[in-house]
Amino acid sequence: MGTFDGTVIDQVVRDAVARGDVPGAVVTVLDRDGVRFETAHGDLPAGARTMFRYASMTKALTSVAALQLVETGRLALDAPVASIVPAFGDAQVLVGFDGDTPRLRPPVRPATIRHLLTHTAGHGYLFINANLHRYHHVTGLPTPFDGKLASLRAPLVDDPGTRWEYGINTDWLGRVVETVSGRPLDAHLATAVFEPLGMRDTTFTPTAAQRARLMPIRSRQPDGTLAPSALDIPASPEFQPGGHGAYGTPADYGRFVRALLRGGELDGARILRPETTDLMFSDQLGDIPMPTSMSAVMPEWSNEVPAPPTRQTWGLGLQVSLEDMPGMRPAGTGSWAGIYNSYYWIDRKTGVAATFFTQVLPFFDVGVVPALLGVEQAVYAQGAR
Repeated sequence: MGTFDGTVIDQVVRDAVARGDVPGAVVTVLDRDGVRFETAHGDLPAGARTMFRYASMTKALTSVAALQLVETGRLALDAPVASIVPAFGDAQVLVGFDGDTPRLRPPVRPATIRHLLTHTAGHGYLFINANLHRYHHVTGLPTPFDGKLASLRAPLVDDPGTRWEYGINTDWLGRVVETVSGRPLDAHLATAVFEPLGMRDTTFTPTAAQRARLMPIRSRQPDGTLAPSALDIPASPEFQPGGHGAYGTPADYGRFVRALLRGGELDGARILRPETTDLMFSDQLGDIPMPTSMSAVMPEWSNEVPAPPTRQTWGLGLQVSLEDMPGMRPAGTGSWAGIYNSYYWIDRKTGVAATFFTQVLPFFDVGVVPALLGVEQAVYAQGAR
């Protein structure tokens, strides 16, 4: 990247905090060789060492663990999920309701590990799928926000392999990793990913000292202000959700991002082969389109999320851009986010990546998103591409 000047990025974050758009944020710009710039402003319990709920940024961690098992021959991408975790085979497709009675049918084909990795297994999330939201309401089935293992018994909303639907697929992938490895997800990820990469604060079970560094959650109010929020993930869930259960620091997640930027290796520790890393960033959907938007069924958790202005697809564990975004990321960039408005992108073409950490609801917040876009535009304005 050459010489990098973070002045504009720092001002973007300062201004967003000063306006009340963001309560606090840690922004980090990275390349293959290290951290190029980091800034931390606002109400952060421990500055840049503040702990954050990774939320759905956990998905990439769990996906890498599954791909490691594929590399060693212990798992096959096209193996049926139910052949490894039989309980998955109980899932029926929700086709509608007779009054308050759900109508269900068997899926036309079994879901595979590849389907889980690409969110085409048929599972959804109740906060963006109205039928699934209604199902949880009329049946009383626990939701992913309850931390109950029974939440995984939610029905499918599509036949596997037919549609991209964001959902609890990676929670099931975590159960696959546990079954194949014979270890709890946190123990397996610790030895397979966290420890090799030096991610010393990343955990599914924060200590009291780590919780003291955890940024509190704020919710955007109707008048545009931010207020404390009680919409937290359970502190002691019945299982470790591979789709949203990890906590850690921006520095830790930055090390994971840099490993993917470098083709699966960091500081001599290899977590994935280069060719497997390439697969993560490759189009795995083919003719299946990404949706034009994600609905706001539970507006306290998520706003409606419009599609990016350029075509996207899904790789093995993250979203992948299919076209250059003018003044921003090029085609081939991988990215995703967490529901508390934390974001990352990994641009392997240019060799630059960034993370943006805060803890605000609902997702795709009207204050956070402009700051996020300002950061990315500032990175590429320096000729990073």
